Amino acid sequence: MKGIDLAGKVAIITGASQGLGAATARALASAGASVVVNYFPDPDGSNKARAVALAAELGQASVAHGADVRDAAAVEEMFRKAGDQFGGVDIVVNNAAVLRDRTIRNMTDDDWNAVIETNLTGVFHVCRAAAGCLREGGRIVSLASIAATVGFFGQANYAAAKAGVGAMTRVLSRELARRNITVNAVAPGVVLTEMGRSIPEKIRQGMLARIPLGRFGEPDDIANAILFLCSPLADYITGLTLHVNGGWTS
Repeated sequence: MKGIDLAGKVAIITGASQGLGAATARALASAGASVVVNYFPDPDGSNKARAVALAAELGQASVAHGADVRDAAAVEEMFRKAGDQFGGVDIVVNNAAVLRDRTIRNMTDDDWNAVIETNLTGVFHVCRAAAGCLREGGRIVSLASIAATVGFFGQANYAAAKAGVGAMTRVLSRELARRNITVNAVAPGVVLTEMGRSIPEKIRQGMLARIPLGRFGEPDDIANAILFLCSPLADYITGLTLHVNGGWTS
C-alpha cells in the first residue's frame, strides 16, 4: 500500500494556530496538501503570530487566515478567498473550540453561549460554507469529544455541543453523499494539549486509570486519525464518529 498522497488538495483547518489544529495542519501538509491555517483574531495578535509561523513552516503555498467561526460572514469570506487563491477547497477540519467549565448551578448564560456558539454554531457555519464550495469527493472532519459520551463533571455546555457535532455529522453525511463528499467526526479522549494539561493533576490521574493503553493521547494520535479520514483510504467511510481514546469506553 502506498503512503497517503494529498498533493493538489486544499484544506481549511479551523483553530489551527496551536494544539490539535496545528498537529493536523502538519499531518495534512506532510501528505502534500496546501493548508489554510485558520486562527481566532485575538486582540494581542498571538494567534496570528503562531498561525503565520506555522503556515511558513508548512510550505506548499499554505497561508494563515484570521476568522472567528462564530461570524458567518467571516467564514464565508475565508472560503471565498481560499477558492480564489487555490482554485477550490477539498478538505475541511472543524477544530476550533473553547472551554467554560462550571457546574450547571453555577454556569452563566455567557458560559453556555460562549461554548455553544464556537463549538457547535461555529461548526454549522463552516459546514454550511463548505457544502457550497467543496469540490467533488471532498472531506469534512469535525472534532467531537469523549465528553459527549462520558459526560464529565462541569461540562454540560461542552458535552452538549460535542454531541451536537456528532448528530450534525450524521445528517451532513446523507446530504452531501450525492457529491461523494464524506463527513465524519473524530472524538478524542484526553489529549496532552494546552487544554488537556489544564486539567488538575489529581483528576488527570483518575482519568488515566480508565485508559487501557495506559497513557493519554498526543496531538499526533488525533492528527493521524484525521489524516486517514481525509485520505483516499477512507473513501467508503462516512457518517462515522471515530473514537480515539486509548480504549476508554465509559
